[in-house]
Amino acid sequence: MHVFLETDRLTLRAFTNADAGHVRGVVDDCEVMRYINGGRPSSDGEVEGEIMPRFLHGYPCLGRPGFWAAEDRGSGAFLGWFVFRPEADDSCREIELGYRLGRAAWGRGLATEGSRALIDKGFSELGVERVTANTMTVNTRSRRVMEKSGLSFVRTFFEEWPDVIEGSELGDVEYALTRADWERRTSRS
Repeated sequence: MHVFLETDRLTLRAFTNADAGHVRGVVDDCEVMRYINGGRPSSDGEVEGEIMPRFLHGYPCLGRPGFWAAEDRGSGAFLGWFVFRPEADDSCREIELGYRLGRAAWGRGLATEGSRALIDKGFSELGVERVTANTMTVNTRSRRVMEKSGLSFVRTFFEEWPDVIEGSELGDVEYALTRADWERRTSRS
């Protein structure tokens, strides 16, 4: 098992094909998927045919995948995952941050804890210059995680998505944090 990083309460490790059942448990929860696809459960073969190959894909500039299985550090229970992947395969200068945790992990600050640790690792060890994150405008919980993780609102934007979701007419938001802003923040701590 390749451990990417650990926090006080989380272990983030590389995915394996054996994680497909855990992933299905998360993506089949309508509340978890509410702001992703309107709460629709995954279709037959979607986890094995689309999601897992994306989770296992290695990024040349990272030398590793950009999706990390999140486990409870104490019990080893699967909680969901974090995304920390380059916007382009050949450059780690700009990284997308994301998270999807099962409901059992909600309300405990785990998304913020994992996001902060990834951001710190990206800027201190991986040569990242900018971290971005996106969500629906109406997804206030995810926006709060972004803010608590140090990212700032950049813009609201509108794109065509395959699923029409309640609130999508209000668009999506982008948040970001630059290396310079991160360095200022960490020097004050």
